[in-house]
Amino acid sequence: MSAAIVTVYATFGSAEEAGRIARILVEERLAACANLLAPCRSIYRWQGAIEDGEEHPCLLKTRADRADALIARLAELHSYEVPAAMVWPIASALDEYAGWVGAEVAR
Repeated sequence: MSAAIVTVYATFGSAEEAGRIARILVEERLAACANLLAPCRSIYRWQGAIEDGEEHPCLLKTRADRADALIARLAELHSYEVPAAMVWPIASALDEYAGWVGAEVAR
């Protein structure tokens, strides 16, 4: 059985920022890969006002034991004061895929 893997979900204010940060996280071996998704509409309350705007979601695959480091680095690089970044557990994955993620996310 390979090391446990997780997906870190994050949103960004632009496609450029999502791509730039995703590339850094892969280069630094905090993420094995990143899926940059189509823009989405986000509606949320921020500092007392209802915001309604476009964001760019990203799914980052990593080992469970590296997720906190990935999120900390993402927060350092992100333009938002409080970026959305959360871990989604993966209940099951192809062993070969989990093994590849584990190998790519080296310490």
